[in-house]
This record gives sequence, C-alpha cells and structure tokens, in this order.
Amino acid sequence: QVQLVESGGGLVQAGGSLRLSCAASGRTFSSYAMGWFRQAPGKERAFVATITSSARSTSYAVSVKGRFTISRDNAKNTVYLQMNSLKSEDTAVYYCAAGSGVLARGYAYWGQGTQVTVSS
Repeated sequence: QVQLVESGGGLVQAGGSLRLSCAASGRTFSSYAMGWFRQAPGKERAFVATITSSARSTSYAVSVKGRFTISRDNAKNTVYLQMNSLKSEDTAVYYCAAGSGVLARGYAYWGQGTQVTVSS
C-alpha cells in the first residue's frame, strides 16, 4: 500500500504561485505513476497532471498546461505540483494519487487533499 500526505496549500492572490508537495510512504513509490486532481465546490474531481514512475513523461489538463509543472523525486518519495500564474478558477482542494491516466478511477491510492484558494 501507499499512503499519501499533501502539503503546501494556502491562500494566494491571482497571478501568484504555490508549490504543492505529496509525501508518500512505502518502498514502492518509485514504481507508481502519480497524479494530481482537484475538486472545486459543487464540481466533480478533475484531472490536473500526471507523471510516469520514471518521470520521463508528463501530461496536463488543458486548463493548466503552461502554468503548472508536475515533478517527482523518487529518492524522497515525493511528488510536486508547481503552480504559477494562478487564477481564481484554480481554487479547489488538490489531491495527489498513485495510479495512472486522466480518470480518477485509474488511481488506487489518494491523499486527504490540501486547499488552494486564489483571491482575485
């Protein structure tokens, strides 16, 4: 099993930046692709970004491409989401997950989430 704990959320002004971290427990972290999803109030959980186990390939939702960057450090069992040029519509609870693809059902393990609020 993999346990995931997100951190780094908070309140930021539009145009600002935040870096989310997701620390994983377990020796098998490096074998999992990882993803970030977000859920805004009243909306379904939505794909944000994913990275392969080797970090050789990444993929992004259209809405964040060019502004967000996903990365990982397998030595530290940590995946990151660097968020730049934040917009009010980025406000959501952000979740990291272990799995693959752009659909939530492709991910077996989830963190508890971290709130990101962007003020306009």
